[in-house]
Parts: sequence; C-alpha cells; structure tokens
Amino acid sequence: MYKIVNKKVLNPTVIELQIEAPLVANKAKPGQFIILRVDENSERIPLTVAGVNKEAGTVKIIYQVVGATTKKLSYKEAGEYLQDFVGPLGVATHLEGLKKVCIVGGGVGCAIAMPIAEELNRIGADVTSIIGFRSKDLVILEDEFKSCSNTLKIMTDDGSYGDKGNVTLPLKELLENGEKFDMIITIGPLIMMKYVVETARPFGTPVTASMNPIMIDGTGMCGGCRLTLNIDDKKVTKFACVDGPDFNGYEIDFDEAMSRGRMYADFERHAYKESCNLFKKEAN
Repeated sequence: MYKIVNKKVLNPTVIELQIEAPLVANKAKPGQFIILRVDENSERIPLTVAGVNKEAGTVKIIYQVVGATTKKLSYKEAGEYLQDFVGPLGVATHLEGLKKVCIVGGGVGCAIAMPIAEELNRIGADVTSIIGFRSKDLVILEDEFKSCSNTLKIMTDDGSYGDKGNVTLPLKELLENGEKFDMIITIGPLIMMKYVVETARPFGTPVTASMNPIMIDGTGMCGGCRLTLNIDDKKVTKFACVDGPDFNGYEIDFDEAMSRGRMYADFERHAYKESCNLFKKEAN
C-alpha cells in the first residue's frame, strides 16, 4: 500500500498527489511514468511522474479527472492509501547535449512537460516554454514554469489569460524570426502535438513527442499501447510503454493514434457515469 501524503487541486478537473514511494522516487527520471491501482478492484492506469523528492521518498503525479478510475482516484484524500504504485517505467527523456530547447505543452500535458523543463534548466540549457489551455481557470503550473524557463508564453483558446490562440502561433513566430532550437519537446493532446510537428516541419527542427496511448501492463506484453512509426518509408510498430513514451514526432502516425484513442470513448463515458453514481450512493 502507498500512502498519499499530500493532495492539491490545481483546477476544477486537475489534481496533484504526492505519493510515498521511496524506491520509485530514488530511480525516476523526467519522462518516465508509473502504473497505479486505486484499490484491489481498480484497473491499472499509467501516469507520468511529475516530480520526485528523493529525501522525502515521495513521487508527484498530476492527473485529469476524465474517466472512471481517475474519478475514483479523485475521492482519495491525504492520509489514505493506493493499492499499487509501480515504476519507474518507460525510457527517460533524452536531454544530454541539448543547449536550447522549446517545450510545448497543452493542458494537463504541462504536468509532464514541467519536470523536463526543470531538468533542462538544471543542466544549464536555455528553455523556452509555450503552454496552452482552454481558458484562464484551467491554467496550471505557471509559477513552476516561470522558475525554470528563460522565456514563457501562455496561450488560452478564448484569450481569457495570456495571449489568445493555440500554442503553434508563438512557435511559428519564433521559428520564422530565426530562432534555432536543438529540440522541440511537445506534450499534450494528440491533435496539438500533430500540429506542433507540422509547424516545425518546414524549418527542419527536431521534434520529440510524448505519447500516452491506451496502456495495460506497461511491459510491452499486451500490445495495447502500440504505435505506428513511418521510418525510411516503412511502417514500424513500437510500444509506448517500453520504447517510449518519447518518439520522433516526424515519424509518428498521429491519425492512427487518434483513431485508436477513440475506440473506447463510449465505454469510458459509461464507466465514468457508473462511478459517479456509485459514489453518490455510498455518500448517501
């Protein structure tokens, strides 16, 4: 059992938890993830490590309440326990040798991007961060990005905070003005990452995209997280849990990934409603 030592609500749908897991905290690096179960009857869900405190032996996770399991997790409070907390899994983000990097995050994907930006800042890289949200009330981790970014640009779809528009607008402006990045690292909704790649393509800037497809076991055995990459005009299958989650953005078949991600949408909506009804009954 793994104790929740702190809980913080970042916005109406995004929650931060600090989990007591010293073995994971000692090994985890930016870009890696864990798999947890809320209780013995819960499904396994992957969540990216959003930070660690090795001295305290804690791991930070940040998640959005979108399905049945994250809804169940949202009812957990500090002092309570999780059934399983396994990791670190996946390959850490490759940051060695990078001197000038643009981080492009969208929504809760910023929780994954933030520790990468922090590590780049720690090793002395010049970090430009572009983070986007639908509206002001959904903005998260602004102070954290400010502290580790040389330049920070905040975008909102409705213009209620920062500048109005999507994250590709300032990225395109920077590239057109001659900014040269060793790497663009993008993390967020698939459609956002696809257009970040397309924005960078004419300039030939390398792009790394962090993928988070459907995942079950986290060891490459189930095949649920498979992705199709186009490498040298050949279709190659990779698995996000063991080969990723980071991939060359120019090689990813984003359309296929988005199609596969929608396969269980109806089932997840039904499970979410059932979870809400269950907790309402228990509350009464």
